[in-house]
Amino acid sequence: MKEIILDCILRLHDIIYNLDFDLIKWLIWLFTPIIVMFVLPVVIVVFLYGCAVFCHIYKSRHRLVDAYSRGFWDGARDSISTFWEAQASIWHGYEIIGLEKIPDEGPAVLIYYHGAIPIDAYYVIAKLVLYKRRMPHCIGDKFLFKVPGLKLLLQVVCVTPGSVEECVKVLKNDNIIILSPGGVREAQFSDEYYEIMWNNRCGFAKCAIEAKAPIIPLFTQNCREAFRTLSIGRRFFQKVYEKIRFPCAPIYGGFPVKMRTFVGDPIQYDPNLTPQQLAKKAEAALKEMIATHQKIPGNVFRALTERFSFKWKKQ
Repeated sequence: MKEIILDCILRLHDIIYNLDFDLIKWLIWLFTPIIVMFVLPVVIVVFLYGCAVFCHIYKSRHRLVDAYSRGFWDGARDSISTFWEAQASIWHGYEIIGLEKIPDEGPAVLIYYHGAIPIDAYYVIAKLVLYKRRMPHCIGDKFLFKVPGLKLLLQVVCVTPGSVEECVKVLKNDNIIILSPGGVREAQFSDEYYEIMWNNRCGFAKCAIEAKAPIIPLFTQNCREAFRTLSIGRRFFQKVYEKIRFPCAPIYGGFPVKMRTFVGDPIQYDPNLTPQQLAKKAEAALKEMIATHQKIPGNVFRALTERFSFKWKKQ
């Protein structure tokens, strides 16, 4: 043991002895402007942003104390929702228009257009938890359940792969389900033209009919400008996805664009409609919302100006 320690000391001595201190000084001199100009400001911004989020959470401390006293996971859900609400408000100036259209009780199927990352769905869920006291059941792609470390979180926030039988059971227990019929395919391969890519899926319509639940369409303005998938090589990545069913197209963004979620009018249960007809009706409603609330094609710079535009008051 002593020989090993002595050998380590000798090796460390050799490393220090052979160091070129002039080279080290030159490297420090070379990279100091980069550190000062870019790294430190970014760190400062991250700290400030973290402090702002903390202040929003602290402001909701009474709500959180109440949640922690109700149930084992209620406090965790309220804490997570408060974080996302704060992040949405600070980074995107987020608003939800028509929250009152989502029922305070009873079943409902919420469908939404899937951005590259469904961050707007997280924001909607946060609003439902905090202001409706309802924890929706989220339908997630199967690959999510293979990501290490996410199992407990997915369980707490009620994410499920969502077979038709499971969804009907959830709805008949007077719960809300939120899903995107386009799924990962729409997330990865739609673009700034906001093309809906449902591939004739109607499972959600079958669930709604069997549970006699309304379908409520949601659309978030500029969700495709917040995060985007790389357009180069899109056909190649789509071919790979269709074979392995795993998202592989690179994603970039995180832009602080203005985001507003619009809640559409509920499509009530109609026993005369088939699942295919109901799915088409829901798709048409969502397309109309996109045409009404989104400038096509989407533009990141324009979405940023909407986030930081100032409304001057008349004196």
